[in-house]
Amino acid sequence: MAAAIAPTSSTSLCLFFITILHLFTSMWAKYDTYIVHMDLSAMPKDFSDHHNWYASALSSVRHYPQISTTATTHSTDIIYTYSNVMHGFSASLSLSELKSVGNLPGFVSSYRDLPVRVDTTRAPQFLNLNSNYGAWPTSNYGEDVIIGVVDTGVWPESKSYSDEGLGEIPSRWKGECMEGTEFNSSMCNKKLIGAKFFNKGLISNMPNITITMNSTRDNDGHGTHTSSTAAGSFVEGVSYFGYANGTAKGMAPMARVAMYKALWEEGAFSSDIIAAIDQAIADGVDVISLSLGIDGIPLYEDPVAIATFAAMEKGIFVATSAGNEGPWFGTLHNGIPWVLTVSAGTIDREFNGVVTLSNGVTIFGSSLYSLNSSLSKAPLMFMNTCNSTKDLKEVGYKIVVCVDTDDSVGGQVDNVNNGNVAGGLFISNSTLIDFFLESSFPAVFINPKDGQSILNYMKMNSDPSASLQFQKTRLGRRRNKPAPRVADYSSRGPSHSCPFVLKPDIMAPGTLVLAAWPRTTVALDTGSRLLYNDYNLLSGTSMSCPQMAGIGALLKGVHPEWSAAAIRSALMTTADTLDNSNSFIKDIGDSYQPASPLAMGSGHVNPNKAMDPGLIYDTNAEDYVNLLCSMNFTSKQIQTITRRSSSSYNCSKNPSLDINYPSFIAFFNVNDSSSDTKIVQEFKRTVTNVGNGASTYTAKLTPMDGIQVTVTPGTLVFKEKYEKQSFKVSLEGPKMMKQVVAHCALSWVEVGGKYVVRSPIVATRLSSVPLGTS
Repeated sequence: MAAAIAPTSSTSLCLFFITILHLFTSMWAKYDTYIVHMDLSAMPKDFSDHHNWYASALSSVRHYPQISTTATTHSTDIIYTYSNVMHGFSASLSLSELKSVGNLPGFVSSYRDLPVRVDTTRAPQFLNLNSNYGAWPTSNYGEDVIIGVVDTGVWPESKSYSDEGLGEIPSRWKGECMEGTEFNSSMCNKKLIGAKFFNKGLISNMPNITITMNSTRDNDGHGTHTSSTAAGSFVEGVSYFGYANGTAKGMAPMARVAMYKALWEEGAFSSDIIAAIDQAIADGVDVISLSLGIDGIPLYEDPVAIATFAAMEKGIFVATSAGNEGPWFGTLHNGIPWVLTVSAGTIDREFNGVVTLSNGVTIFGSSLYSLNSSLSKAPLMFMNTCNSTKDLKEVGYKIVVCVDTDDSVGGQVDNVNNGNVAGGLFISNSTLIDFFLESSFPAVFINPKDGQSILNYMKMNSDPSASLQFQKTRLGRRRNKPAPRVADYSSRGPSHSCPFVLKPDIMAPGTLVLAAWPRTTVALDTGSRLLYNDYNLLSGTSMSCPQMAGIGALLKGVHPEWSAAAIRSALMTTADTLDNSNSFIKDIGDSYQPASPLAMGSGHVNPNKAMDPGLIYDTNAEDYVNLLCSMNFTSKQIQTITRRSSSSYNCSKNPSLDINYPSFIAFFNVNDSSSDTKIVQEFKRTVTNVGNGASTYTAKLTPMDGIQVTVTPGTLVFKEKYEKQSFKVSLEGPKMMKQVVAHCALSWVEVGGKYVVRSPIVATRLSSVPLGTS
């Protein structure tokens, strides 16, 4: 038995209690992380390197051992040793220890390690994805979910495909890393777990073709950009030539990537697309991202529709792009009932050029001019519409000011680029400005209100001049430029291939998205030289699609038992319809009017809410077959899509255009002599309770102009989880609507307020005749 140590005097007893007091003080002291700068020249010669010196110095101020509690644990170790950007270290210190560090020989300064707002890509922050709560930690960042991307290939050397921190490849994976030109199997890793290319269809259609990169290597950039948007790893310190500085990461940073190259610089054919998706299904992917599509074809000729039906049956979640033919109605492709169709929106980030007039007034405009240079006090010269290339060649060292009066800013940029000028200021409210920001000469694009300030200044000064600065990024612009907004280029519904299902489904960030890029692919042609960058800013529904593929992977990680339709439903019914200024999301392509569901679907994705939607609208393969039957497709056409012979289903039994979808679209477009007669269209839906246990929901309808909408019953009562309840929605209106499109929303609101399950409802007089039918 160990002997107790007893104090031998009152002095030792006092020291004993003081020691105990210090121990408890250390135990409950508040610790924070600090960055400590040290003077390397003060390092004693006894130390072999600065790390040992810092460790010894830190040890000397730890007077008492740090004691772990169940609430927190503090380490005596240095967190980081810094060697390049600074000399010093970071560590967790109490206030008393920090004071002692300040007395160390060689101490320079210290400051608390404050939270840093990472900005690139901005989309995860804008979607409120973070490490503290919600979709990222709940799904462990999409860990072990496999995303298959059909695109132009991959640049495996990009840091976005680093497999640091990833475990072994999931045992269910059956794919491979296919060798080819400048690509060998060792280029795959635990992040990029598969790479295959498909071009037999391309070669068959173009037998004399020479393929410059006959492998999965990406010599275009599109595939690298989309795949890293979906699942890129965390990469610090990236930017686009100084714009959007920060940490790049995909929507599901811990997910695995499999690239299926079927899009080539030389061309692309449906046979290769189908082969790629076929292989992805065989390999065992969980999610497929398809930033591609074909316009003007019926479902039974659409390679995406055909191939993804099988994927849906396997439980694979498929995200597709809506297309970039907006802002006109009916321009959407991938209007396929069994996939998610994604439109594109903006985020709360601006890339600026700064104009400083000689009177001191500063104006922020838009710019992505990439050379690290500025113009100082250059003369300003008004050139009106800048349509005279002859005059522009005689300008010399001056900044020309151009006014866009007829949405011709693209022509103005070309004219100034071909001229002889120091720079250009383009005053325009064109919705296409984002496509001209990457200018090869110093250019700033300014809205008409700020542009008028410049014009007024020039009128009042005989010798006007201005200075230009670039590579500025501003975030969170709520008052003057709320976000998100529907991008004008984003294609609109209704879907011509299947108009009876409201498309697009949802909106995600698609404008100026930063993601990985092949180092040898030109990021910008400045006119005088080519610039290369490891990350690039692109706009389009090609960018918004992989955002949703990544978010779908997060949901798949949390709910592996959910069907693809359940995941789609959760995403749609929890989407946001308000922007960051708490106003209805606006449509850039519709003069900034509140956006229609034909532009943005159910709204802007909210990943954290989608984790726990309350109710879901589930759908199975038989429901889709019944829909195809009701579209009057022949048995052969149905078999083309579903691989099912006519003996395996009965089109006369349950044909229905009314599929169990989380949105509604009704057509009031019958033009006859009795067009004022009211007609009623009914929809039946069934929802499944995926919340916790018993719950009650009440229906809430917003009004629709010219159409009477009712819901029966108005209350849904669930006794247990996974219970199903059905309801009907009726729309009453004229045979031929007066307005082109009207819309409202149905929300099932849980009593208690935890869940709001929202579905958009659209009424329109646009065409409802599917492609391929008469």
